[in-house]
Amino acid sequence: MDNFTYQNATKVIFGKDTEKQVGEETSRYADRVLLHYGGGSIKKYGLYDKVVNSLKEAGVEIVELGGVQPNPRLKLVKEGIELCRKEGLGFILAVGGGSVIDSAKAIALGVPYDGDVWDFYTGKAEVKKALPLGVVLTIPAAGSETSPGSVITKEEGWYKRPVNHDLLRPQFAILNPEISFTLPDYQTACGTADIMAHVMERYFTNTANVDLTDRLCESTLKTMIKNVPIVLENPEDYDARAEIMWAGTVAHGGLLGTGREEDWASHDIEHELSGIYDIPHGAGLAVIFPAWMKYVYKHDLKRFAQFAVRVWNVEPDFNNLERTALAGIERLKEFFSSIGLPVTLGELDIPDDRLEEMAEKCTENGPVGNFVKLYKEDVLKIYKMAR
Repeated sequence: MDNFTYQNATKVIFGKDTEKQVGEETSRYADRVLLHYGGGSIKKYGLYDKVVNSLKEAGVEIVELGGVQPNPRLKLVKEGIELCRKEGLGFILAVGGGSVIDSAKAIALGVPYDGDVWDFYTGKAEVKKALPLGVVLTIPAAGSETSPGSVITKEEGWYKRPVNHDLLRPQFAILNPEISFTLPDYQTACGTADIMAHVMERYFTNTANVDLTDRLCESTLKTMIKNVPIVLENPEDYDARAEIMWAGTVAHGGLLGTGREEDWASHDIEHELSGIYDIPHGAGLAVIFPAWMKYVYKHDLKRFAQFAVRVWNVEPDFNNLERTALAGIERLKEFFSSIGLPVTLGELDIPDDRLEEMAEKCTENGPVGNFVKLYKEDVLKIYKMAR
């Protein structure tokens, strides 16, 4: 196990009707805030009114900025930065899923910075300041509600890039599983792939003697495997929704990666797909992750066999670990398919004409991943394996 420092300062408020506490929590930080959200779903299903009423009761004034899209755009981030500066706002409340939270984090970075906020996403600027923010989560998926990360898409060139810093962890995150009852099945499925990918990016490691976090990763994956079919059958099963929502937070809050090297190649490879073709991030991960696995599994057959046996209950073949490993990868693909996700680029209607461009962009700053270092030719092969 590697040395590590672990701290996650986000206050998580979990359970039924917890969105009613948003005013009280927000008022601890500011009396005027930016209310940041996406499309019309929070208004359609009544969450917007609950949040606004709670804020008003706590004496918190709001300035609104809606319109966040999946794969959140840099243009709206810059609008938010200017709005915060103009209105003198020092706190952001994100009501939505990962895209809204990531957009809010980008705005939080940009307000105190004199340059272009995109500098943080290209590594040209170092994070030193950020506005505080809070979250009311609507979609269990990205884990951004307690993570230090933000991913933004720049329309010019369609670059999708991340930044990570502990200053980007929200001050509080309100998680009511009831809010996720109205999610469409496909959105639930995409969130599932995102959550599971966050775990697997940590699980496939070169670090030895990490059995505790191996087991934590495996139990989080098995929790998803058990509960997702339940909510697809009965969307208002509170207990199953609660398991999924908490698993999504645990998956990306940092705990599962303690003491171990993480990978993140599959995320980098997928960002080019969703950056250019604007597909759901989770759908892209459902395609890329099994292809990545088939490309790298021989690097550590024992770990892939362990994944197959412990997570997917594959009967171990002690005389042929490769057969065991491949069976685990196949069961992952079968699970994704069973919940309505694509597992090939063809199912996403993504053509072959830009695969080399994506591989080039993915590796323009050097190889991606840690489990196996992947260069342009490797990434291109993975895209082709995912067809």
